[in-house]
Amino acid sequence: MEKSNFVDQIKIFARSGHGGAGSKHFMRNKLTAKGGPDGGDGGRGAHIILKGNAQLWTLLHLRYYKNVLAEDGENGSGNNSTGKNGKDIIIEVPLGTIAKNEETGEKEAEILEDGQEIILMKGGRGGLGNSNFKTSTNQAPEYAQPGEEGVEGIKVLELKVLADVGLVGFPNAGKSTLLSSITAAKPKIADYAFTTLVPQLGMVEYRDVRSFCIADLPGIIEGAAEGKGLGHRFLRHIERNSILLFLIPADSKDHKAEYEILKSELEKYNPEMLQKDFVIAISKSDMLDDELKEAIEKELPKKIPHIFISSVTGYNLPQLKDLLWNTLNKSAQ
Repeated sequence: MEKSNFVDQIKIFARSGHGGAGSKHFMRNKLTAKGGPDGGDGGRGAHIILKGNAQLWTLLHLRYYKNVLAEDGENGSGNNSTGKNGKDIIIEVPLGTIAKNEETGEKEAEILEDGQEIILMKGGRGGLGNSNFKTSTNQAPEYAQPGEEGVEGIKVLELKVLADVGLVGFPNAGKSTLLSSITAAKPKIADYAFTTLVPQLGMVEYRDVRSFCIADLPGIIEGAAEGKGLGHRFLRHIERNSILLFLIPADSKDHKAEYEILKSELEKYNPEMLQKDFVIAISKSDMLDDELKEAIEKELPKKIPHIFISSVTGYNLPQLKDLLWNTLNKSAQ
């Protein structure tokens, strides 16, 4: 998943179809010179629909999809003929996509399942023809309803990555190296900050053909909640993770302080983040002896499970998988 191919937010101008007008028509043929009302109803305007597609990972295909204008419904006609409905527009999006009203910021739709469909903008209803208004006291109504107008506005589509485990850490904590070690993903790895600019997903194969999804997310820095660094773009992607795996390198100057900064940024962005399950992994632990490990353990929070690992040597990686799997499935145990 390369940087140029990953788009996680777009804006589109969308307008649903107007409903067709009802017909004001009276039966006329060679046998009936002055028949009753037979005006048909107008057709419904086309809806704009979001549909989940599990094969999509990005909003890239919608990058140039700037104006989405749906068909109007056809007008009704004589002989009680109903107008044709407008053809609905279906926009396929990755799982984890939400749609927001640009003006109010309100969330209007959320796609979480493959094949799930949500009407983002309803088409206008068709108007009733004059045959609907015939009564005992009004045998020849001279009016029919116009169709309802469609709705329009600017919508913001945002993708929040769906993964079981989200890797949280400062730039260069070793997240990409860990992901490449325990999954088939091949993220870009280099020794400079912000190598990972977009989320990288990988499937971790576990025992008995079981698996879970893990995401390497762009590195967080102090002030991310205020939009510094990659800021909100990063934080948006960890909202859906069941577990947050804090990766802190063994050579950090202050392991506890690093954890507290990361936790603080999450809390400032959304306090509900603190309700997730946390796991701490001390990366690059192949450089530590038992005495240093004991010293680091004393710095770490007592109630958060922790483990020492090395993505390079493979040290404790099977145990890390066990810890993550058991944490993910603790409610079922």
